Amino acid sequence: MALTEQEVARIARLARLQLSPDQQAQAQIDLTKIFGLIQELQAVDTKGIEPLAHPLSVLAEVELRLREDVVTEVASTERRAALMSNAPGTHDGLFLVPTVIE
Repeated sequence: MALTEQEVARIARLARLQLSPDQQAQAQIDLTKIFGLIQELQAVDTKGIEPLAHPLSVLAEVELRLREDVVTEVASTERRAALMSNAPGTHDGLFLVPTVIE
């Protein structure tokens, strides 16, 4: 999939990048290569293949080192008050935020 100059310019504008003509030409080449690789990956048939939790689990059993899910801080009204003191607006211990949807 080859990108046009207009598409590269649009992508650069959306990313808020100012590219010189040379940089835009190089970006067009690089992005075209990247999209080509993506098309190759999408063409591979992966039906019936189990997802891996870790890429090395194909070679050997991998045990993930995950931390225990335990509480590390004790809740207190003083701690809550200290955290709420930075908020621009609070009510009954809750953060007040601007209305997004009416």
